Amino acid sequence: MSRRTRRATKASSSTVASPPSRPTRLYVIWLLPLILATFITYYPARNHPFTNFDDDTYVTGNSQVQDGLSWATVEWAFTTDYASNWHPLTWLSHALDCDLFGLDPAGPHVINILLHLANVFVLFWLLLRATGMAGRSALAAGLFALHPINVETVAWVAERKNLLSMLFLLLALAAYRWYAAQPRVGRYVLVALLFVLGLMSKPQVITLPFLLLLWDYWPLRRMSPSVQGDRVRAPALYPPRTFTELVVEKLPLLAIVAASAVVTLKAQRAGHAVQSLMRYPLSLRLENAIISYARYLAKAVWPSSLAVFYPFPRSAPLAWQLLIATAVLLLATGLVLVGRKHRYLTVGWLWFLGTLVPMIGLVQVGEQAMADRYAYLSFIGLFVMFSWGVAEVAARRRLSPAWAKGISVALLLILAAATRHQLTYWQNDVALWSHAAEITTGNYVAEDNLGVALMHGPDMEQAIVHFRRALAIDPHNGLGHLALAGYAQQKHRWPEAIAAYKQGISEVSEVGTLARAYNNLGYVYLYAGDQADARDSFQRAVRLSPDLERSWQGLGASAQNSGDLASAVQFYKRANETRPSSLGYVLLARALDRSGRAQEAEVAIQTARRLPGFVDAQREANGLVGP
Repeated sequence: MSRRTRRATKASSSTVASPPSRPTRLYVIWLLPLILATFITYYPARNHPFTNFDDDTYVTGNSQVQDGLSWATVEWAFTTDYASNWHPLTWLSHALDCDLFGLDPAGPHVINILLHLANVFVLFWLLLRATGMAGRSALAAGLFALHPINVETVAWVAERKNLLSMLFLLLALAAYRWYAAQPRVGRYVLVALLFVLGLMSKPQVITLPFLLLLWDYWPLRRMSPSVQGDRVRAPALYPPRTFTELVVEKLPLLAIVAASAVVTLKAQRAGHAVQSLMRYPLSLRLENAIISYARYLAKAVWPSSLAVFYPFPRSAPLAWQLLIATAVLLLATGLVLVGRKHRYLTVGWLWFLGTLVPMIGLVQVGEQAMADRYAYLSFIGLFVMFSWGVAEVAARRRLSPAWAKGISVALLLILAAATRHQLTYWQNDVALWSHAAEITTGNYVAEDNLGVALMHGPDMEQAIVHFRRALAIDPHNGLGHLALAGYAQQKHRWPEAIAAYKQGISEVSEVGTLARAYNNLGYVYLYAGDQADARDSFQRAVRLSPDLERSWQGLGASAQNSGDLASAVQFYKRANETRPSSLGYVLLARALDRSGRAQEAEVAIQTARRLPGFVDAQREANGLVGP
């Protein structure tokens, strides 16, 4: 290499290797108003309650999480496949919330907002350090911060897993740039560790090795770095590698991917969350995937009609819909290929397509056709395409920097207003599910959950209307039958509740739902005076979910009502070991007292007095086993 070539190479690499210039520092300062605007936009979520959709699974109905951080909670978090997932860091995060805030939803909502702000800042810094383009990086981070489609991830406490996994993924990408500058084992281990932490938060970040290959192509340019095109080139900072070498370099990460895939599928199958090909044929899944990709693109451009749940179609889409969606995807891909000298287009488009693959429904998990929360990661690719593309167009048209900044700020303000409006639908369950039912068709999940929300409000009689609408949409909707059963149970219509619970149990397969259904059925039998069927239902519940302390209490009550006081005492003790409660100790005290163990009964009742809800516990115990 000649001296002139070496000087040119050194000059080109220094544009990335050098510390931020004064204008770049100004952009970092200008990012602070974006952070503040994002916080102000999302702050109303602090006053929102928990939702009746998954928040009960993750927090309000999860006794392990409510016990807070302890060795028992850590052990449970790393060994459970509860909620059809293995994500121990997410469980521990919720447990820490309970330690800090109890069951006050304000704290978890604020933590979600702060995690989103952290992701915004790390995304900006990541793009800035990798490209040197501060303005474009700030715009991409702004779109990510304020696009309304991300409301679902930030405003929903149960989506803490999305926020955590994104943070670790972005940090892994940042660590990878550090590794690429000087490939060393220690730096690679850091990338792998951050990747594992992301997977332990939510397995959707399983696509990281694929993203690293895209990162090699642009902006790091470790792959064929001599090709001209984009303004950022750093062959001296990032030594060139062949494609094969780059793939081999990712093999340890791919091994982690394989292990995560096995664990995830095991957890999802254990929870019966993976849908069968009988229910959703492969042809229908492929058609829905194509339609969903196009719908995601439409929502990126025009973020309206955003719902917490989009039901999976039960029949094939119309031919013209499939044709238009296919044409849109092919056209976009063709434009990217034509403009391949602009590598950010290729990387952004493949980022969007590739990161959605695990959630696009080819392996159908759950009942949704698509979900706004899945865009939290995938839309970064589209935001990069837009930010860099608009900047290129502005440069060619010689648009003044003041105009470019003004248009960018105006766009972000419009998005912030739309985000603030979308946030209002999350202020309570009735608003959330009414909106979902209104803007979607055939949404039995929305009707079911709207009915559940109304059951706990002044319009309780309206709940039955929505439960019946849900069953009219899908007569095999197990959740609808279970909701009707719960309604009948509240009305003390025991035969009707028993029939509806049995029908619902025959239609559902998710383990947690089944366990709760058997538990509720057990209490219906208990109040109806059928001790044998009550005991059978509670036994089925604890076999499915041994941590249901209410089922252990029910087993104790059925045994006590049958005269088996020794078994009742053991069941109550097991309930209190699972999760101590005033009801558990009141029941234990009564069983001990009737067994002639007055001194032990006194200890139990004193323990009950020290726990919350003692008066209500006595009242409930009266209904279960008598005074």
